[in-house]
Amino acid sequence: MKRILLFILTNVAVVAVLGIVASLLGVNRYLTANGLNLGALLGYALVMGFGGAIISLLISKPMAKWSSGVQVIDQPRNADEAWIVNTVRKFADKAGIGMPEVGIFEGEPNAFATGAFKNSALVAVSTGLLQSMTHEEIEAVIGHEVAHIANGDMVTMTLIQGVMNTFVVFLSRVIGYAIDSFLRKNDERDSGPGIGYMVTTLVLDIVLGFAASMIVAWFSRQREFRADAGAAQLMGRKQPMVNALARLGGLHPADLPKGLAAMGIAGGMGQLFSTHPPIEERIARLQSTQG
Repeated sequence: MKRILLFILTNVAVVAVLGIVASLLGVNRYLTANGLNLGALLGYALVMGFGGAIISLLISKPMAKWSSGVQVIDQPRNADEAWIVNTVRKFADKAGIGMPEVGIFEGEPNAFATGAFKNSALVAVSTGLLQSMTHEEIEAVIGHEVAHIANGDMVTMTLIQGVMNTFVVFLSRVIGYAIDSFLRKNDERDSGPGIGYMVTTLVLDIVLGFAASMIVAWFSRQREFRADAGAAQLMGRKQPMVNALARLGGLHPADLPKGLAAMGIAGGMGQLFSTHPPIEERIARLQSTQG
């Protein structure tokens, strides 16, 4: 979850900075004397939307290293580090991708993969994960992260985030212009956008941004299911991934719930913004697959 939250937060920050710079430089001149230039606005929205997402993707690996305190294993210092590197290499070869950088970071049981390109990604595991799981379960988690890379998930998320950003920027300004025009219909002065446009655009950037985040989160949950299945395929069987998920969720593989709790731990609205499905749902989905 950390890598996606970091990606989304970085994207929001980059879009905000791009918006400020565009305003200061006068680049966003889609409001003309003749009204709203939809072509210019769409171009502006595309640059803003995909610009933020692409920049976030390109800096995702260094940002992840910095924010998590990842220590990259350039040369294994012990048998455990050598085993982790060899496991990542084994799965990368099997998945047909270049060898990712491998790192360790301090923290609770967790792992992530990130990077703009399949052949120069990063796989990092936490000390908590290494201390609380068996080798087979750790292998499954590493397989899950390698599957994310092989599936091109970070690029997919970038494209989805870019599309969502574009819609947010475009729609908020179209609606803002319409509301501002309505409020100023008896005002004969033509002095550029009024307070109605500015306030409406600001509010809709936030409101539509939340709606876009729910769509991005939904796509993120679907890729988790695919990465779970990818780990099972890389290992040749699904039970190690089931066991790893169960341990992460504090469950026992023999005592899994028959029916899924629809809302899980992060129920209600929280589920809509969750980048990962409930552990129970992931286990049930994985157990229902063939193989």
